[in-house]
Amino acid sequence: MALTQDIFATYKGPRRVVSRFLAQGRNEVRALLFVLIAGVLMFIAVAPYQAREAQLDPAVPFEARLYWSALFYILIVPLMIYLFAAIIWGLARIARRQITGYEIRFTLIWALLATTPIMLLMGLTAGFIGPSIQLQAIGLIWLLVFVWFWISGLLIADGASK
Repeated sequence: MALTQDIFATYKGPRRVVSRFLAQGRNEVRALLFVLIAGVLMFIAVAPYQAREAQLDPAVPFEARLYWSALFYILIVPLMIYLFAAIIWGLARIARRQITGYEIRFTLIWALLATTPIMLLMGLTAGFIGPSIQLQAIGLIWLLVFVWFWISGLLIADGASK
């Protein structure tokens, strides 16, 4: 199935998509590819806001803003995701859950990738409207959907581990 179809199917039922991915076995290459795709899409999502800010404050050129955004979203965010997943894995060990580190990583990465369409909308809103109640509302929607996808994936992965 195409990645875009998987993302669309996640909005209908995240458990089915995650269980299908996890049933295919451990695939670190896929997880790394998905986190890099999510990073690139997040970078694209912030580009309109960076253009707006460069127009309002020309002290920092648009190219410099894009450079630092790319560095952050394509390099730093994936490292932070892996670190956060390791912390959650440690907490799962303390709680005596049988979920693996890969399953935690993959469900976190998939939740992030599956919510990138909302991030793209958030980026357009930030670019056109700027900081506003609309941007906060879309950010809240993104957070709720992200948590829904991640918790659903963790529940499937924890059930599959037993």
